[in-house]
Amino acid sequence: MTALIDIVSSAGLWAAVLRIATPLIFGTLGALLCERAGVLNLGIEGIMTFGAMIGWLAVFHGADLWTGLLVAAFAGAVFGLLHALLTVTLGLSQHVTGLGITLFASSLSYFIFRLVVPLAGTPPTIAPFQPLDIPLLSSLPFLGPALFAQTAPTYLAIFLALAMGYLIFRTPLGLTIRMTGENPHAAEAQGIDPIRVRYGAIIAGSALMAVGGAFLTLSAFNSFFPTMVQGRGWISIALVVFASWRPGRALLGALLFAFFDAFQLRLQTVLGGVVPYQLFLMTPYLLSIAALAVMARRARVPQALMQPYRRGER
Repeated sequence: MTALIDIVSSAGLWAAVLRIATPLIFGTLGALLCERAGVLNLGIEGIMTFGAMIGWLAVFHGADLWTGLLVAAFAGAVFGLLHALLTVTLGLSQHVTGLGITLFASSLSYFIFRLVVPLAGTPPTIAPFQPLDIPLLSSLPFLGPALFAQTAPTYLAIFLALAMGYLIFRTPLGLTIRMTGENPHAAEAQGIDPIRVRYGAIIAGSALMAVGGAFLTLSAFNSFFPTMVQGRGWISIALVVFASWRPGRALLGALLFAFFDAFQLRLQTVLGGVVPYQLFLMTPYLLSIAALAVMARRARVPQALMQPYRRGER
């Protein structure tokens, strides 16, 4: 029990929670924005992988770190445009299209990486984002190293979660997005073009997903390998349901999963010799499934989610 208390009261644990949660926040916000407009984007896993690769590749070839994030966002937007073309304009299955984009983007990531970067025993590295030294706050006991020693993209992710909450529930644009996801025909009757709204939401959401992937190579690590996303895209899809399609809850959900993950990593050092490590690896996913099962019962799904919209049809 004392060991558990020591883990929970460690500033390092809470610093790791924010770091682990950051790509999930970006990915969840991107998926949430798409789904609020009525489109499920299962391409998230591949988009995050491609964002991680292309952002790292841009920096590896001389771009600065922020430019690397922008390159990743642009690449994600391109995949979002492809997804929108297939699902919104052509009305194809959102499930099949999303999975196809995941397979395509993941494979393309590895192909480009191996085409541009020569095969080597040790992957080449870059200089990643460094933790910011915030005057006064970073020097606070416990809170300083726990909350105020993060890299800039982490603070950006938290800001975007709060900003998106305001955008969706407090602005005319947010009302337009929600109306499109609930009843695109009613939105059309009010002079709104649901096709344009869905295109914009998918493109912007996919850009956020790619930035979440780029965080892994430009901040959390300093190199790229094809399997580094490790299911974070699928976790983000689940977190959208956990959050009931609300950005504030999405932020809390990402932090909750990150806490489970960071906690099990430290718990392995205490009980690793007694309990098989595979059980620790399962823990964050099992707890997340349990939390999802409880929250999903009260979740209100956007009524037009996964329903293709065709102008003039009822």
